[in-house]
Amino acid sequence: MRYIIGFTPPPRDPLTMVAASWLGRNVYTGERVDESETGGLGLREVAFHTALPRRYGFHAALKGPFRLAEPTAEAALLRDLMRYSGTLEPFQIPRLEVARLGNTFGLVPSYPLAAVNYLASVLTQEFDHFRAQLTEAEIDRCDPDLLSATQFANLHRWGCANVMDEFRFQMQLTGPVHSTDLPRMERVLRDLFEPVLCEPITVSNIALMMEESSDGPFRVHSLHPMGKVSARKSA
Repeated sequence: MRYIIGFTPPPRDPLTMVAASWLGRNVYTGERVDESETGGLGLREVAFHTALPRRYGFHAALKGPFRLAEPTAEAALLRDLMRYSGTLEPFQIPRLEVARLGNTFGLVPSYPLAAVNYLASVLTQEFDHFRAQLTEAEIDRCDPDLLSATQFANLHRWGCANVMDEFRFQMQLTGPVHSTDLPRMERVLRDLFEPVLCEPITVSNIALMMEESSDGPFRVHSLHPMGKVSARKSA
């Protein structure tokens, strides 16, 4: 079983609902959501292109995925994550936008934000002692031969290539898309998501996501509020 420490909007947020409809699965309940034809894409085409992000759920990974180091208990991870989240200040991402990420698509901030990069960095470091070391098979699945020297070092030190200076906040919307279909897919995603991306995104919770079974889908296990309790009550 693996975990991800990340961010996803609250259950009733319009962005959460649109993402669930697009991916065909609710990241909170794990339940399937009926897909529909979108922008001329048929049901099978949508299901094909969303297979990978549907499995991982709608989120931006800040640390993970990782297995717990022995003999660490899930309860200890939950306790420390709740405590540490309370020391972090909530902030806003002024705007998310649909963007091409190589041959895939996702939601990214319109411009780099120090606050989100800092959040990913401190969570990666603070909770690394909970992470089991990668097995040789897990390292091989990361295609180490394709990594830069920095990414390769990150993989062995932190269990993930894209951390620290290599980190990029992104909420994946598709798997790989053929080059001839990229313009059409981008139009579909912009038409679908832009209506719910008009307002800033508030980052006020850290989500612990859990793999439901080995190689199974991830869902939100728990949300951990950022900021001191007294500050949240007076807000």
